[in-house]
Amino acid sequence: MKIGVLSVQGAVTEHLRHLEQCNVESIAVKNRETLQQVSGLIIPGGESTTIGKLISIFGLADSIRKRSKEGNLAIFGTCAGMILMARDISDGLPGQPSLNLMDVQVKRNAFGRQQESFEMELQFNSLDHPLTAIFIRAPIIEKTGSGVTILASLPEGIVAARQDNLLATSFHPELVKDLRIHQYFIDMCHSLSS
Repeated sequence: MKIGVLSVQGAVTEHLRHLEQCNVESIAVKNRETLQQVSGLIIPGGESTTIGKLISIFGLADSIRKRSKEGNLAIFGTCAGMILMARDISDGLPGQPSLNLMDVQVKRNAFGRQQESFEMELQFNSLDHPLTAIFIRAPIIEKTGSGVTILASLPEGIVAARQDNLLATSFHPELVKDLRIHQYFIDMCHSLSS
């Protein structure tokens, strides 16, 4: 099994390092050929509009949508990745790019600008003890559809959720030493391939 990290912009190296530490073969995904090699895809944090435009230019957006809908690709979006996966972006710009995969409504930069970034201990459902979560210009999920499971919340809104083969977090698990969120996603990928 191989897991890819979308490699057009954002925190690519950090995710690849975490996957390596979890003893999983990983690859930077830059085109449709490398996308076809993976069972799972991480869409990293970065700038959601830029990533969205680039994956369209590189012809990746339709391929990601197709494989996700066929059920043979697990996808994990962190921060900007969460925004790209959402069906609805409440404060999106005109023409805001979206993969339109996950039945959630997301608000971008819900906690404010870069200087309002913060770190906290967060309880994530299915993990036995809290994890350190780093929020950087983070989005929140404001609404979910019936098939979405909420995995972590703050008073401001939902910060982690899962829907079938889709996982999304507002925070950046690749920026801490804790590997449990990446392992959670790896387990999702295993269940798809079994």
